[in-house]
Amino acid sequence: MRRAFVILSGVTLAVFALQFVFAAVGAFTKPSSEDAYALHSITGMAVIPALTVLTTLTAVLAKAPGRLVGLTLLPLGLTLLQALLAALTGTFTDEAGGSTTVGLIIGGLHAVNGIVAVHVAVGVVRGASRLAQPARAGVEAAA
Repeated sequence: MRRAFVILSGVTLAVFALQFVFAAVGAFTKPSSEDAYALHSITGMAVIPALTVLTTLTAVLAKAPGRLVGLTLLPLGLTLLQALLAALTGTFTDEAGGSTTVGLIIGGLHAVNGIVAVHVAVGVVRGASRLAQPARAGVEAAA
């Protein structure tokens, strides 16, 4: 089960990396449209939450320490925050529908939150990898 935890956490990290690619596809698609962000939206709203829940369940079954289980679940909360930030960005527009300073700041926080989520995913991969390593006799005796 610990090996499955390592694999799932690695897949989750890879999907987070793809999110940046999908966001860039949306940003650079011309002419610009909401459809350009379809992969980014589907991955963020369905794939990442499903992978996060599955990875968390695997962490529990792998008997991961509570702190690591919590860290594994954290991307779900960050993903919900991502959706909130994306929605708020669209609500702060001027009369012509253009961007406002507040909307741009919130949009920037969307990007920063994405970076934080990737760092959390890296921490989960590292924790899962450490958990999956065979215990060394000297380390076990010291613990």
